[in-house]
Parts: sequence; structure tokens; C-alpha cells
Amino acid sequence: MSEMRKIAAILVADVVGYSRLAGADEDRILARLRALRSDLIDPTIAVHNGRIVKRTGDGSLIEFRSVVDAVRCAIEVQNSMVERNAGLPPDRRIEFRVGIHLGDVVEESDGDLMGDGVNIAARLEGICEPGCICLSEQAYWQVKARLDLAIDDRGAVQLKNIADPVRVYSLQVGIAAQAKSATPAETRAAAGPSALPPVPDNPSIAVLAFNNMSGDAEQEYFSDGISEDIITDLSRLSELHVIARNSSFVYKKAAVSVPDVAKALGVRYVLEGSVRKAGNRVRVTAQLIDSSSGGHVWANRFDRDLTDIFAVQDEITQEIVAALRLKLTVSEQAQLARERAVNVEAYEFFLRSREQSLTCTRTGNIAARNLAGAAIALDPRFEAAHALIAFTHVLDYINAWSTDPEHSLRTGLELAQQAVGMDEEQPDGHFALGMACMWSRDLDRARAEVQRGLALSPNSIDLLMLMAHIQIFSGDPASALETLDASMLLDPHYPEVLLQFLADARFSLGDYEQAMIALEQRLERNPQSETAQALLASCYGHLGRPEESRRAWEQALQLNPTFSIERRRRVLPFRNPVDFEHRVEGLRKAGLTV
Repeated sequence: MSEMRKIAAILVADVVGYSRLAGADEDRILARLRALRSDLIDPTIAVHNGRIVKRTGDGSLIEFRSVVDAVRCAIEVQNSMVERNAGLPPDRRIEFRVGIHLGDVVEESDGDLMGDGVNIAARLEGICEPGCICLSEQAYWQVKARLDLAIDDRGAVQLKNIADPVRVYSLQVGIAAQAKSATPAETRAAAGPSALPPVPDNPSIAVLAFNNMSGDAEQEYFSDGISEDIITDLSRLSELHVIARNSSFVYKKAAVSVPDVAKALGVRYVLEGSVRKAGNRVRVTAQLIDSSSGGHVWANRFDRDLTDIFAVQDEITQEIVAALRLKLTVSEQAQLARERAVNVEAYEFFLRSREQSLTCTRTGNIAARNLAGAAIALDPRFEAAHALIAFTHVLDYINAWSTDPEHSLRTGLELAQQAVGMDEEQPDGHFALGMACMWSRDLDRARAEVQRGLALSPNSIDLLMLMAHIQIFSGDPASALETLDASMLLDPHYPEVLLQFLADARFSLGDYEQAMIALEQRLERNPQSETAQALLASCYGHLGRPEESRRAWEQALQLNPTFSIERRRRVLPFRNPVDFEHRVEGLRKAGLTV
């Protein structure tokens, strides 16, 4: 067999997530791919002087006379795919990855191409983001001065089975460019929690942890609880942008100035104060500061009986509304006017319960449930305590902390329904019920409960995070990215689990590189996350990096020897089982037996 060695411009392309798409409906995806080839891809290749060397399922190897022709062809196809995917749900979109290299190839007598030139183009395609075009350095220099392109320099990359590192340039067009402008969540996550968020146009506020002036460190839960309740009350106001407790409490007892805090959190106003509790009396001081001037917008001191603590919180909220000249809806006005009956001892039990629930541990979960139960024993109509107990049972199911997880989930669902029945105007009941419904695989009802909760509390981080989780399980990862972005604006120091949600959404979209970035950032903050390591292993598998996949999987099992794919298949409430199997597929591609 004769052969000829030459320099050629090589383009390799394939369909992102083809196995997942084919698994959902193979006949439909094959028909769509054939139609794309006949009326878009093949004509475009011909116009740009390309030769189709061979096709392997969803992949193509194409030779061009020049790199300029190859890049122009790829851009035209990728941009056309934006229009063709418009209006389609993410699980039905066909997206392409493209790798282009200029290098040495061997042409066989039958026209097939072999050699490093082909191998490098194929590896470039493998690391390419959906909707993108990856160029080797040799290809980049051919088009740098000829085409007006916005190209990212990704530096030298060690490609699989290629001896020397290859400098890679990424051209974002089509789906990738559209997604990049539409989902700033990745930009925020990549920048990290320390990146400065933009100050929103509407009035914005951060409530710092009130200082405990009681002279008793054990009373810290009480001053923290007052601060959190004020955040909760303010979060109900749709015209106000309220920073989450998770972020504002970062500055607790820190020696930082109000303007610096406001700048770091992306707000104009900061509320700070103190709480002194002695016997049956409580003194609360509060001051609202405009960070743009450093001046006090409002300040007050409340000396009251402990039984008046809810009244004090309501007055602080009303004073802030008046000081900022907020326009309240009829529903918001009614909420502020509501009288809240209070059993102080029950309230203190509840504050301790909520504090324990934030530990996210098995022992903390048990303590939270017991303390909330003590609150209910004193005040059977304490809706928030009922909702918290329901939530602890759902956590037992999620983490397999109980001897009968299925019974825990049923109990959580029943108690959450009872909590909502006690007071439908309280968002925490809808949160607990939404969580229970999601894990019970009733995703439509879960979404409805979260939407009801967000209507009552638009600034609720818990509800926004839950909505993103529901959207991922429902097969709508693009919407999840938008929800996560809204969450990060309200919580600039977002918890590390948000990065897992971000990775899950990107993985579901077939964007394994971006998913890996989010997972690596989570592991920097929490090296003990076996779920991050397991998904990372699947990403490596899909990208054709089996050794790294096996290392990540071994790390997941080392962190949790009982980690079970079968249990996760049974527990994770994906509407479409193919979405979970797509995660397993990545492990199998790496040669792992799971």
C-alpha cells in the first residue's frame, strides 16, 4: 500500500454528549444528525474547500487546503447551530466540539489520513468546550492576522499520548459564546467568593451579626438569632436586595470598616447592632449606615421585656423600610403588620435548634431535632420549628443517617405538609416541603412549593439553591445556571456545595471542562467531598483521561468506602434516568467497574 507524507490542515469534530442523546432517543438523534450533515455541514465543508476523510458515528475527520478555510467552516457551522438549537430544551440540543491543527500527516492510498497531525487535532477536540473551536499553536498563527477573532490563550497543555505539550487557543463561538454571556455564574465561581460583586440598582443591604453584649459567650446564639431573623424579615421585601447570612456573618468580630464590608458584599447599606439580654429584659441597638457617605441613615435603641423581642424585630424592619423609602406590595404590608405570638422559652429553644442545624453533621442534626421538639412542646403552633424538624428527617434520608432512610423521608414529607398547613405565609415551610417533594421524586410539586416560597421571600438563598437543584434533576441545567447566578449575587461568600451544583449543571450540558473547574474549586475548599471526586472521575472519563479518572475515583472511595453508585442511582431524583447513567458512563469509559 503506497502512502504520501504532507502538511495538512486537519479538523476533527464530534457531537457533545452523543451517547446520552442517543440513549434518550437514538432514532431521533440519528435522523437529526443526518439532516444536519445533508443541509448544513457537508455543503459548508464543500464551500470552504474541505474533504471529508472519514466519519466514525458522531465524529468527523476533515482535511482543508488551509487553516483559514477550516476555521471559517467551523465558525459558520457553530453559529448556525445557535439558530437551530434556539427554543430546544438542553437535553435535545446538538452541540459540536471542534479541534483544528496544522501538521504532518500520512495519506494512505485510500485517502485516509494518519499520523501526529490527526492525533493532535483529535486531542484538541477532546478538550474543547461545547460550541467552541480549539486551535493548536501552529494553526493559530495561520489565522491570527487574517481573521478578526477573539481567542483565549489556554497555555501549554499536555495532550493524551502526545509527547510534547501543545499550546492551545480556544475560539468561543456559537453555543459557547451565547452561554458565556448568558451565565455569569461561571465567571463568579471562577473568580471565587472573594471577587467583588456588582452593586445592584435597587436598594441593597447587608445585616452584620449583632454583637453579643450579655457578658456570657453562651448567649451568642441569641444575638446571632436576632440578626438572622432580621435578615429573614428583610428578605421578604421584593424591592430590597438582601445579602445572605452566610456572607454577612463572615465579618463577625472582624476588624473591618463598614465601607470595606459594603464593597466586598456589593451593597450600599449596612445594618449593625448589638444585643444585651439580662433576665427578662433585652436591649437591642441598631444603626443603618450608608456606605457611600459613611453617615447614619437611621439608629435606635430598644429597651424591652424579653416577650417583646418579635416586636423589636418588626420595628427595626419597619424603620429600615421607612428610611430607604421602599415601596411595599399589599402582601408585604400585610406581612409587616402581622402580630407574632411568642413564647420566649420556645423561641430560645428554636434559635439553639437552628444553630445546631447549621453544623450539617449527624450529631448536629439530632440536636437540632431535639431542640426544635422542645420548642414545640412549649408552643405546639410554632410553624418554623415544625418545618425545621421536617428538614432534619429529610437530611437523615439524604445522608443515610437513620436506620430506615425511606421512613425518614416519609416522615419529613408528612411533617413538612403539616408545617405548611399551619401557616401558608411562612417560606420555611415551603422550603421543607419542596425539599421533601424533590427527594420523593415529585419534582413538579417541589418546584411549585419553591416558587410559592420565593414569592414570599424573594431573597431566600435556601429557596434559590433548592430551585437550582430541582432544575438540575428536572433536566433543565441551563436554568439552574441562571438561578445559581442569582444566588451568588445574594451570597458572595457562597457555600462550597454551590460549586457542586454548578458542576452538575455544566456536566448535564456536556461541558466537562467547566464542570471540572467547579469541582476542583470545591475540593480546594472541602478536600473531603467524595461526591466532588466521583463526578470529577466521570468528567475525566468523558474527556478520555482514564488514569486521572481512576485516581479521582480511588480518592472518592478512600474518603467514603461505602460510596455506592447503586444507592445514588436509587436516591438521586433525576426525572430522566439517562441523566444519571450519563455520569456512570464517564466512569465506564475510564475502564472502571461500577
